[in-house]
Amino acid sequence: MSFEPTPLLDMTSPEAKRASYDTLVAQTQALLHGERDAIANLAQFAALVFNAVPTLNWAGFYLVNPKNDQELVLGPFQGKVACVRIPFSRGVCGACARTREIQLVEDVHAFPGHIACDAASRSELVLPVVAGGALRAVFDLDSPEPARFDAIDAEGFRRALDLLVAGTDWA
Repeated sequence: MSFEPTPLLDMTSPEAKRASYDTLVAQTQALLHGERDAIANLAQFAALVFNAVPTLNWAGFYLVNPKNDQELVLGPFQGKVACVRIPFSRGVCGACARTREIQLVEDVHAFPGHIACDAASRSELVLPVVAGGALRAVFDLDSPEPARFDAIDAEGFRRALDLLVAGTDWA
């Protein structure tokens, strides 16, 4: 496989962000082409995002635990050592899993029940990963910058995750 991601995507203006997410979507499609294994695709996507998107200190997946459908368990990620298990009842990832809605948190310290796996994290964006009508995982992004994420980020990552879901075998 030959794949060269761009160094860092430009997030300096709304227009630059939109163009950068177009690039991320194209890179996701190229990166996953011909591979359908869930763990491989999740690992590759986490690495792509962590290395291409500026001001992140963590990017990765929490998978729905097949033995307890009300718990997330750590999946492929990039960043510091992380919390291993998160109940749906706690934290930003748990809220995303519980509601299946994108969670965009400008200040994690103001979020009730926030789980501080890395004290350096100040803002968080978590997106549900739904395939075949079932929640499979959440994709979690942390930043040391307050208010790092906005609606453009949420939409850009949602588009990339849609490709990931469509290009992955989840059984």
